[in-house]
Amino acid sequence: MDDLRIRAAAAADLDAVLAFWKDAAEGTSISDDRAGVARLVERDPDALLLAERDGALVGTVIAGFDGWRCHLYRLAVHPEHRRRGIGGALLAAAEERFVRLGGRRADAMVLDRNERGQAAWRAAEYGPQEQWTRWVKPLAPPSVR
Repeated sequence: MDDLRIRAAAAADLDAVLAFWKDAAEGTSISDDRAGVARLVERDPDALLLAERDGALVGTVIAGFDGWRCHLYRLAVHPEHRRRGIGGALLAAAEERFVRLGGRRADAMVLDRNERGQAAWRAAEYGPQEQWTRWVKPLAPPSVR
């Protein structure tokens, strides 16, 4: 793992991140576009963490902190690089960020159908909170969704 580098994303990384998510992430999000990721990086330059090996993007996680809660999104590792500790290294970096910011608990968004993702989160000592259900309302007009 000595050759693994974790760093915050920059504006120059946005197209590579979006292409990476098409190959490595499970599902898509309403925010999976250049404008959405640019807003994230502009608003919180340290939230989108990238893992690189030999200059190639091999993993991502969004570690968002709103001052109240710590949220994890888009933990993704390239299929050819899975099971090598990259996801764990990204989560460790995200958790360190949260602790520095005063966070007390992290939560992760995991699709119900994403069994591989659920196994990875369990291995990282995260667990579902059965008493909660996520309620959502898209804010963009239907033509943008």
